[in-house]
Amino acid sequence: MAFVADRLEPQKGMNTVTRPRILVVGAGFAGVECVRRLERKLSPDEADVTLVTPFAYQLYLPLLPQVASGVLTPQSIAVSLRRSKKYRTRIIPGGAIGVDLKSKVCVIRTITDQVVNEPYDYIVLAPGSVTRTFDIPGLTDNAFGMKTLAEAAYIRDHVISQLDLADASQDPAERASRLQFVVVGGGYAGTETAACLQRLTHAAVRRYPRLDPRLIKWHLIDIAPKLMPELGEKLGRSAQEILRRRGIEISLGVSIEKAGPEEVTFTDGRVVPTRTLIWTAGVVASPLIATLGAETVRGRLAVNAELNLPGNDGVFALGDAAAVPDLAKGEDAVCPPTAQHAQRQGKHVADNVIATLRNQPLQPYVHKDLGLVVDLGGRDAVSKPLGVELRGTPAQAVARGYHWSALRTNVAKTRVMTNWLLNAVAGDDFVRTGFQARKPAKLKDFEYTDSYLTPEQVRAQVEGAGDSDGLT
Repeated sequence: MAFVADRLEPQKGMNTVTRPRILVVGAGFAGVECVRRLERKLSPDEADVTLVTPFAYQLYLPLLPQVASGVLTPQSIAVSLRRSKKYRTRIIPGGAIGVDLKSKVCVIRTITDQVVNEPYDYIVLAPGSVTRTFDIPGLTDNAFGMKTLAEAAYIRDHVISQLDLADASQDPAERASRLQFVVVGGGYAGTETAACLQRLTHAAVRRYPRLDPRLIKWHLIDIAPKLMPELGEKLGRSAQEILRRRGIEISLGVSIEKAGPEEVTFTDGRVVPTRTLIWTAGVVASPLIATLGAETVRGRLAVNAELNLPGNDGVFALGDAAAVPDLAKGEDAVCPPTAQHAQRQGKHVADNVIATLRNQPLQPYVHKDLGLVVDLGGRDAVSKPLGVELRGTPAQAVARGYHWSALRTNVAKTRVMTNWLLNAVAGDDFVRTGFQARKPAKLKDFEYTDSYLTPEQVRAQVEGAGDSDGLT
């Protein structure tokens, strides 16, 4: 993938744009695949492509639980966007906080905290999602998220520090509370997080002779009646049996009533003394979508099968932030927010942007499901590739093979494979870095949901600054 270094800023007021301007918002699976396709299929003189992202890497989210458990290093799943020596796409380091569809301007807050206007002719909205939270007392102040690289690294430090603090404590009640862990969310993220971290604590406690391993308790709870219902009845039951055999207590039809710094109250009345609450109960579309003032479906931008916003030529949306019709499942079905869909939609929307540029017809997005993989750590896994149900080592081979092949660069593949092999042979030293220990890292510290503008504020920003102040 080719990304450009910073360009020289032209004199103010000078219009240097002679080609159509394509602005891609977000460097997740959808945004990166879109830009890669645009670079491959567009000639340099057809359009200028710009990518807005606060980080110059693509995060491979499905492997985040393995970073939290120490199987993988953080760098191994952060795939750099600046490795290529061919410079075509310009990166704006920052986040989009508003879009004015009428004026065709995207409002961006750069990493230097400047608010600037970036005009466009075509825009691809792939800002992804944020953690879904509810109005639960104490949740955002006391729960950890699992959506970013920093959160995963912090959780690993935190979990190991609980073992250290429990080992140092003379108070039995404190020791017991530090060795209880609660994960909320029975989807793929929550299940894999609980499974991988439980393996971490199970292995690490052997290095703490003063700690009773029976005090370590992991709770996985979800308000839904089934764990990972997409797996089907048999595989879902197999996953639950694996987790319960490993000592993870699973509670379904249950959520959190309130969260405190030292205990969590479940909706069934149970009070669990704990210093670790990890919240993975789903996602919602980025707050950027609300700034457009357009129609939404459960918070996701309502687009047609061509991934185009109806009534707005040149506006495309995809991934977690868009309610893309799932033509393979019939009328009214919407594609789920998965990496598999995001990657395919990224390529498809790039083709439709190019078709728009060349006055060609747009094509609807239709897919064929490749299946599901769930890595539960070690040799435990369940997978359903192309409808074939697998368990144990074969499922683990399929899960890791799929993730490995989906990594975008050979450097990332080498790092991940090396980490897997090293962990399998040598295990973990359970070392925590400590540099994050005195900084807050709860849900409220990572989501930045209060940074976005209202539609009225977007309009005021655009009208007050004008196109001449665009970042170039």
